[in-house]
Amino acid sequence: MRTKTYGVLAGLVLLAACAQIPNGPSVAVMPPPGKPFDLFVADDQLCRNYATQAIGGTSASQAAAASAVTSAAVGTALGAAVGALAGGHNSVGTGAAVGAVAGSAIGLGEADYSGRSVQHRYDIAYQQCMYSRGNLLPGQSAAAYHTAPPPPPATVPIPPPPPPVR
Repeated sequence: MRTKTYGVLAGLVLLAACAQIPNGPSVAVMPPPGKPFDLFVADDQLCRNYATQAIGGTSASQAAAASAVTSAAVGTALGAAVGALAGGHNSVGTGAAVGAVAGSAIGLGEADYSGRSVQHRYDIAYQQCMYSRGNLLPGQSAAAYHTAPPPPPATVPIPPPPPPVR
């Protein structure tokens, strides 16, 4: 019975690990008209690093996997305790199996929530960074990318004043 319990638990944990959440932004950001693409790519890399630091360096998929494993382990322990209280030592294995299944199901829900929460915070930090660097967010009107105007020529002759009117 113990092997069966561990098999179910391992299968559910592996299933939870298969549901990968992207480790990058899930929002669209566009360069403004006239901005060189290499500057946009540099902004993108800088803002991805900023967003990763803003959420504590944990990716959404890492948070989801940690939540799923923790919830499944807690469910197994609680199920074993309930099984022991309900029917003695013969029900401990059954209680652990039921707890593993219930804990894994709850863990999958918690993993989804944890992953989405981390992804949402990542996306907000990424968008804030990209916007502050002059890039366009969805629904924003495209303004032209402006560079500083060139300086005036160094030697500009000053015209003489007009002759007096008599």
